[in-house]
Amino acid sequence: MKFTATTLRHSVLAAAVCAAAASASAADSVKVGMVTTLSGAGAGLGVDIRDGFSLALTHLGNKMGNLPVEVISGDDQQSPDVAKQLVDKMIKKDKVDFMSGIVFSNLMLAVGPTIFNSKTYFVSANAGPSQYAGEQCNPYFYNVAWQNDNLHEAVGQQIQQRGFKNVALIAPNYPAGKDALAGFKRYYKGKVADEIYTKLGQLDYGTELAQLRALKPDAVYIFLPGGMGINFIKQFVDAGLSKNLQLFGPGFSADEDIIRAVGAPMLGMFNASQWGHDMDNPQNKRFVADFEKTYGRLPSLYASQGYDAAMLMDSAVRGVKGNLADKAAVGKALQAASFKSVRGEFKFNRNHYPVQKYYSRMIGKDAQGRITNRTLGVVFDNHQDAYVGACKL
Repeated sequence: MKFTATTLRHSVLAAAVCAAAASASAADSVKVGMVTTLSGAGAGLGVDIRDGFSLALTHLGNKMGNLPVEVISGDDQQSPDVAKQLVDKMIKKDKVDFMSGIVFSNLMLAVGPTIFNSKTYFVSANAGPSQYAGEQCNPYFYNVAWQNDNLHEAVGQQIQQRGFKNVALIAPNYPAGKDALAGFKRYYKGKVADEIYTKLGQLDYGTELAQLRALKPDAVYIFLPGGMGINFIKQFVDAGLSKNLQLFGPGFSADEDIIRAVGAPMLGMFNASQWGHDMDNPQNKRFVADFEKTYGRLPSLYASQGYDAAMLMDSAVRGVKGNLADKAAVGKALQAASFKSVRGEFKFNRNHYPVQKYYSRMIGKDAQGRITNRTLGVVFDNHQDAYVGACKL
């Protein structure tokens, strides 16, 4: 082929255009907006999500898909208004590529429309409202934890299997509390002595303990996240109710943050979770060992979910080779979930919530004499949420 000055100029120009297009398609870095609860009664949950996420970034060399990562953090103070302000800033000013961190479902429902309208992907490390699993499922919402009902369903099944016939239920009066008890009753078929709803953030349970004493159930199921659960369990045991009533809770009401704060009174409490620090797979062993080494405590399920949220984001950035501007491709890469979860096998349903195993756990002492959870066995295998049928994705 004979080259003229004109064809040579055209070739150089075409090469320059291609190079510019390639440069434009690949981002220079990944920005993550981390809005979570870092103060108040729910602070321990947000701290664990943040720390688990940070450990994942350390394991990834502070990169996602070979791109440097910048995490912009904000404390939502467990306030919908504060959360909305933070989200608005991170989307409009900071121009984040992903968001994560929201602990509480009422906050997630408050900020969801702003996030989704901006076409920013939110990878939830905790909040899993029923609305986003069913009719309001959204292509920009992914949850690596569970749908709110799921752990409660697992405990309902566990209590059913253990033969308890009369159970009192306690939860805070907010969306996740309603989902909790609905999920529990979906699998527990015995008598419900009473459904007791508390204020969100409540720390004094004198009235509720008096109700339990009068009701005389054979078991009590609580969903009281963070400081709420810590105070309830202490007061429950101090009141002498643990002598006659078996206490059950979801994994997050009987996890490491609660155990550290309550101690020996938690021995013998049953719970259910999709994860346990004693799960035997390479990713989990590395996660648990490095988390304990870095932070001086055993990780909670919140920390495991924060870790998986970061790993999912990394898998998506890798999947699109850094082209974060291609939103559809990023969504497909998130849906593929090509990462090694600390809980083992991981896959999404069509509503972007996990289909996964749930385990029975009991609080006892490990070989080192520490009070902690021990995984007992599988309650559900390949369990999906109850709302996916209404999702049109």
